[in-house]
Amino acid sequence: MGNFTELFKGLFQENPVFALVLGLCPTLAVSTSLDNAIGMGAAATFVLLCSNIIISLIRKQVPEKIRIPIYIVVIASFVTMASLFMQAFLPELNKALGIYVPLIVVNCIILGRAEAFASRNNAVKSAMDGIGMGVGFTLALALISIIRELLGTGYIKLFGITLIAIPIEPAMIFILAPGALLVMGLLLALFAQVRKKKYEVKCCEVKE
Repeated sequence: MGNFTELFKGLFQENPVFALVLGLCPTLAVSTSLDNAIGMGAAATFVLLCSNIIISLIRKQVPEKIRIPIYIVVIASFVTMASLFMQAFLPELNKALGIYVPLIVVNCIILGRAEAFASRNNAVKSAMDGIGMGVGFTLALALISIIRELLGTGYIKLFGITLIAIPIEPAMIFILAPGALLVMGLLLALFAQVRKKKYEVKCCEVKE
């Protein structure tokens, strides 16, 4: 049961974007389309999963004073794999994501999970944590992208296929930087309100 808790906590309770407020730079930069969101989320999930497992396995052999440089080397190795794969098989997506794929190396979510979780838990729990956080990050990116793309263009496309089209006058601001900040701020407020309501319900149940 504990492993499944680690798997699902990243979806809402400890969502990297909406709860922990990490990785905002790539979140705001690449969330202009659903394609970009899925691509970045998949790359980050791969790196999270693999680096968490490796760091968990070597944690007892890593000297305390040089743990961060070692973690970065491990993370950078998997980021390089993801980057080379995208360059070879998904060149258009790789071009769209640009510098943000290599910058996964210094993404606060990846290094944060390595330091706070993988370095203190076994490989199975660390793998569950990596998958959960990766999926949570992907879902957050997808939600922001859907709102921005739909309001900014009037449709949502996934790999060239139109999923939704609405007859509205596109508001170009939503696919620009101000739109990213606006959508992000509103979603952060919404998630904070939901967490507050859940906390109040739990407090009432305890008192009863």
